[in-house]
Amino acid sequence: MACKVLVVCGSPVVASANLLRRLAGECDHVVAVDRGLDAVLGAGLGCDVYVGDADTVSDAGRALVDAAVAFEVERHDPYKDYTDLALALDSVRRRWPGAEVVATCATGGRPDMALSVLGLLAGYEDAPIWIGEDKVVARILHAGESWTIEGAEGKTFSIIALAPNTEVSEHGLEWELDHSPLGLLADTGISNIVRSTAEVEVHTGTAVAYLLHQGFIGTVGEQENP
Repeated sequence: MACKVLVVCGSPVVASANLLRRLAGECDHVVAVDRGLDAVLGAGLGCDVYVGDADTVSDAGRALVDAAVAFEVERHDPYKDYTDLALALDSVRRRWPGAEVVATCATGGRPDMALSVLGLLAGYEDAPIWIGEDKVVARILHAGESWTIEGAEGKTFSIIALAPNTEVSEHGLEWELDHSPLGLLADTGISNIVRSTAEVEVHTGTAVAYLLHQGFIGTVGEQENP
């Protein structure tokens, strides 16, 4: 059976300690990506592997990386051609082929880096890949993949195409789609509302689907209770 790996990215916007502990408890391994090591340590957790160039990790974290006792280290020169997350995903592929990935501390900070993160995660086609943050859970869906969402009535749902020629179907939402095309990064699937058990399927292309943990945020009708 394939394992599940938590990848704690190096965004300056850190997930809460409670979320990190919950996600780590659901995964078989933890990979800390550069400054992500500080988030891991701050939650009282350990990691299996550290990947990065140690340019943003704290002095305390860098000391642990230098000691290389409690976890394995894949340290890279800062003058490299790939981001730390790209190297971390490559490490996951080598160490745990076919592993399901949950990425956290991934969506805050610089907007250019956030967009790059989505591109890198979309390129991981080995197994299901998720983004888990305090305010949202997201799933990267490739062609032929689907996501069933239960117990989320009244929550905000959005889906955005990350590749050309993306076609999706979605049911159990306020506005449903049936083999409908989504333009690349277009707003067609933004701010929908979950009305019952929802089923979202990507037929062609690649998309990222977001489920916000709070009630509906939008301009249609009255806001749902959170």
